[in-house]
Amino acid sequence: MTLIELMVVVVIMGVLGAVAYPSYTAHVVRTKRASAIGCLADMAVFMERVYASNLRYDQNAGADTVLPNVQCRADLTSSYTFAFASGQPQQRSFSIVATAVGAQATADTQCANLSINQANAKGISGSGTVAGCWR
Repeated sequence: MTLIELMVVVVIMGVLGAVAYPSYTAHVVRTKRASAIGCLADMAVFMERVYASNLRYDQNAGADTVLPNVQCRADLTSSYTFAFASGQPQQRSFSIVATAVGAQATADTQCANLSINQANAKGISGSGTVAGCWR
């Protein structure tokens, strides 16, 4: 094998790496976002169970209403934090927000925060669209 052949192989590997790495990182960001969306759906179902049991979302006027510690929440601690929106839950409404943190917040500026409420209305903060972020 000559030096020229070796250099050709190195150049080809560099070009493949330059194309593959951004695609890979974009896929990781979308996958973590999809996991957060699934986790938000789990928490919304939990809140519906709270409502079915108590006829209100805020369990005794809000003092003891907490989001469940589901496995997806633990799996995503380095990428998202999950919490009620400010002033939530109320007797007849709730809004849960998944806030991107760390590398996810840096890489996913289009869909930084995801939210869902009692009417299953989905929301985002960022430059993207709800349809594009919640797919």
